[in-house]
Order: sequence, then C-alpha cells, then structure tokens
Amino acid sequence: MITRKLTGVPPALPFPKGATDTQMHMYLPGYPALPGGPGLPQAPLPDDGAYRSVMRWLGLERVIITQANAHQHDNGNLLACLEVMGDCAWGVAVIGPETPGAEIDRLASRRIVGARIMDLPGGAVGLAQLEAVDAIAHDAGWMMAVQFDGSDLLAHLPRLKRLRARWVFDHHGKFFRGVAADSPEVDALCGLIDRGNCWFKFAGAYESSRLPWPYADVAAPSRRIAAHAPERIVWGTNWPHNGVKTGADYPDEAALAEVSLGWLPEGSRDRVLAQNPAELYRLPPP
Repeated sequence: MITRKLTGVPPALPFPKGATDTQMHMYLPGYPALPGGPGLPQAPLPDDGAYRSVMRWLGLERVIITQANAHQHDNGNLLACLEVMGDCAWGVAVIGPETPGAEIDRLASRRIVGARIMDLPGGAVGLAQLEAVDAIAHDAGWMMAVQFDGSDLLAHLPRLKRLRARWVFDHHGKFFRGVAADSPEVDALCGLIDRGNCWFKFAGAYESSRLPWPYADVAAPSRRIAAHAPERIVWGTNWPHNGVKTGADYPDEAALAEVSLGWLPEGSRDRVLAQNPAELYRLPPP
C-alpha cells in the first residue's frame, strides 16, 4: 500500500496569492471504478482532507479537479468533490457530442469550466471526438484539457489549428518517444501557442520522462516552450500521482514543484502559478 506524503518542507519561494493547482484528481467514497478505465488508486483513497494538507504544505489557494479516468463518463464523483471543496475548486469534466445542452448548463452551474480529451489507454473521450467537444466547449465558454502522445503532434496539427475553444496541452506534451528542444514537434507547438488559444501544462514530468530525476529530457523542451511564451504556461501537482506504484517512488510535492517550476524563465513563476490559470480557466479574481 502506498503511503502518500502530505506535508513537509515548503517550497523555497512562497507561492503567490491565487496560486492554482491545475492538474489533480480526487476520489470520494461511493464512486466505484467503471468499465473501460483504470481502477481506483491504491487505498487509502486520496480524499479532500488529504489534498487540503497538500494545499497547506505548498501554499495553494485554488485547484482545478480533473475528471478521473476511473470514472469514465460519470461526472458524479467530480461534482461531489467540488461540493466538498467549495469555492476554491473548479472542475474539468467528461462530455461528448451526445451531451445535451441542459446537462452542459447543469455542469456549468456546479463549477465545471472545462472538458477533457484523453487519447491514451483508459481515457473516456479521445481525439475521435475532438471537434465535437471543441464546439460544445467553445459555445459554453469552457476550455479543453487535451492529452495524447505528443510524439504524434504533427499528424494531428491540422485539426489542432482549427480548434476554437481555449485549450491546454497536458502533461508536458507526453512526448513518449522523446523530443529535443529544437524538434519539429516543439516548433509546431510554439506555433499553436502563437495562435492565441493554446496553453501548455507543466505536470507529471515523470510520466513521460525516459530519464530519472530530475527528468532532463522533459526539461529541455519545457524550458524552450516556457521561454517562448511564459504567459501560456500553467502548472499542476498531478496529485495523487496515480502512476506511482510504491511508497519509495512517491514524490515529495515541494521538491517536484521546485524542479518543474525551475524550468521557467526568470520572473515568470508567480504569473504561471496564479495569473495564467485564471485566464485559461476564466476564474474570478482571487
């Protein structure tokens, strides 16, 4: 069983007012894993009390809770988490082309501000539904969190250029086959950011790195993208680190944050932690 570290030495530089975790999952009792997705995290389930400890540790004030793959198309757990967390939390839900307008309105009234595309094993809605979800998100004023193997970005580039909603490319792009800072894929991503509706998320570098800590292969393209457009970078903890299978491998939250935030250009850290997520997710002033 994994023992999750929930407190420790805080970040060397205090987080700013409005600091926002834009990538995490939460699980409450009574919401089992559904067919098609992965199982629930190893017990004990990482609930709101555990996450509040992490917030205090890091100095976080706001959080975006992302629909977990374990719950597939059922947003019930996500909505319950938002209810428990209160007005410091917003959500990214799973919707599809069949989702009626009345349901979109209901989700929006419950603090849902985005839709998830996850085109990797276990994802509920993949790239096959990208355009349909984009249309709904655009009309609702939502963003999209888009995740796929970034090594295939060039193949998807024409479709990504046509997106109308605000969207963020998740998890450092997940370039599973590796990518250099000056690769065509990174060039193309910088071009997408320049179009005005694309952001890039720093979260879970260990999920796609082929190197051990401090993930130098992920650092190189991330540094270039951040230097190109620091105003389009957001950051997340990736808590509770569902891919980590042993307590020995479980990351120290502050150390992990300091590593990835260290890839930002000088002077951009506070903006990445507070202002950028407020713009992407259209959050009210803190």
